[in-house]
This record gives sequence, C-alpha cells and structure tokens, in this order.
Amino acid sequence: QVQLEESGGGLVQAGGSLRLSCAASGRTFNTYAMGWFRQAPGKEREFVAAMDWSARRTYYADSVKGRFIISSDNAKNTVYLQMRSLKPDDTARYYCAINRFGGLPTIPKNFDSWGQGTQVTVSS
Repeated sequence: QVQLEESGGGLVQAGGSLRLSCAASGRTFNTYAMGWFRQAPGKEREFVAAMDWSARRTYYADSVKGRFIISSDNAKNTVYLQMRSLKPDDTARYYCAINRFGGLPTIPKNFDSWGQGTQVTVSS
C-alpha cells in the first residue's frame, strides 16, 4: 500500500505562482515514476508532468511546458510541482500519482496509487 498526500493548492491570480507538494509513504521502494495529473469540472483527467524516479527524466504536457517544473526529493519520497505564469485554464484539481510497475509515465492507467488531490484555482 502507498499513501500520497498533496498540499500547496489554493487561489491565485493569473500570472501568479504556486508550488504543490506530494509526500509518498508506505511501499514506495520500487517507485518507477511519480507524476501530476489534473481534472477540471466536466473534463477528463489529464497528464501534467512526471518524473522517472531513477533516470530523473521529466515529462510535461505541452500546455505547461516552460511554465511548470517537476522536481523531487527522493530521500523524502516527495515530488513537487512548481507552477508559474498560471492561467485560468490551469484551474483544476491536481492529483499526485505513483507508478511502481513501469510503462509510459504520461498515461494515467500506468499509475497504481493516487492522492486525494489539491484544488488550484486561478482567477482572471
């Protein structure tokens, strides 16, 4: 079992910044990747960013490239998402997820545990 706890969401004006954190606990010793996804009301969950845990390779959705940065503290089993130049379209509930069994870390079905999410609201 893996537990994921996100924090750092909130309300911010367009152009502002937020940093999300996700702490993993439990059976994390075989982590393959960790990632962030988001879901806005009435829309499907979409990929935002992910990091290969050993190779440190990062992946980003086109919509956030150049604005969001994913990073990690492997010793703390924590992944971060620094979000800059936020837009109203970034408004969504952001979910942290862990991939322990491989597969492309941009696809939700390859992630086996999910956090409860943290709300990010960007006002115009």
